[in-house]
Amino acid sequence: MTREEAEAILTAAGKAGDEDFPLLEAAIACAIHDDPERDPELARQLAGAGVERLTDRLVRESPEEALAETLAGDLRLSGDLLDYDNLDNADVLAVATRRKGLPVALGVYYLHVAGKCGLTVQGVDFPGHFLLRIETPEGPMALDPFSEGRVVLPSELTRRALHAGLTPNVAERLDVLMAPAPERAVLIRLQNNVYARAAAARDWPRAERAALRRALIDPEDHRPWLDVAAAREGQGALAGALEALTRASRLDGGAALAARAQRERVRMQLN
Repeated sequence: MTREEAEAILTAAGKAGDEDFPLLEAAIACAIHDDPERDPELARQLAGAGVERLTDRLVRESPEEALAETLAGDLRLSGDLLDYDNLDNADVLAVATRRKGLPVALGVYYLHVAGKCGLTVQGVDFPGHFLLRIETPEGPMALDPFSEGRVVLPSELTRRALHAGLTPNVAERLDVLMAPAPERAVLIRLQNNVYARAAAARDWPRAERAALRRALIDPEDHRPWLDVAAAREGQGALAGALEALTRASRLDGGAALAARAQRERVRMQLN
């Protein structure tokens, strides 16, 4: 798969409805777009093995136990505690090789495998730490893919929410803390991780690619184009930065003021 082919897949994903969003294939396309010199088949094979194992386990285990034992036990997927900020942790192809990653990158495999096996599992856009929500006969449960899929109790959710800065009246509302996120939002969060780490390292080409992927995945959102502009400016590509800021303004009138200010600053550098 070439970078251009990856962009075509992401463009098609951006046009898909939330119910039809191709999470795993779009995540693979993101990884190839970042580095085309790799084979996507390992990720597909890993996911396929997960579907087979989970199908077998569901015959004799509860949904939450079967999912955790399949992904963390059989497939050996876990959080990277020693090198958390490594960019490989946000890349599903690297995760398939290393079997380690960020919660949201691991979550892509959990969501794909669970969905193929008929389980109702959704991402939870929890502040500071991505979680999963699984529906069970006893009600919804929160799972932590970074900690081998273990169940996160309501009291722990509240503690984490308070630690993340949420107010007590919000941190005690499980309906808010466990609100499901669409799979498109899951992949956008993953690309936000790539962008933030690349920008912090001043790797502006990689940051630009991550922001562009977000723009393709969610074509109605102006904010990725602001990040594309910042990354291009970091590379000295001022004309490209100006073009990205113009796109942001066209997409959302609410962005016009911020984008206009950035455009004027960039334009002054061009003159």
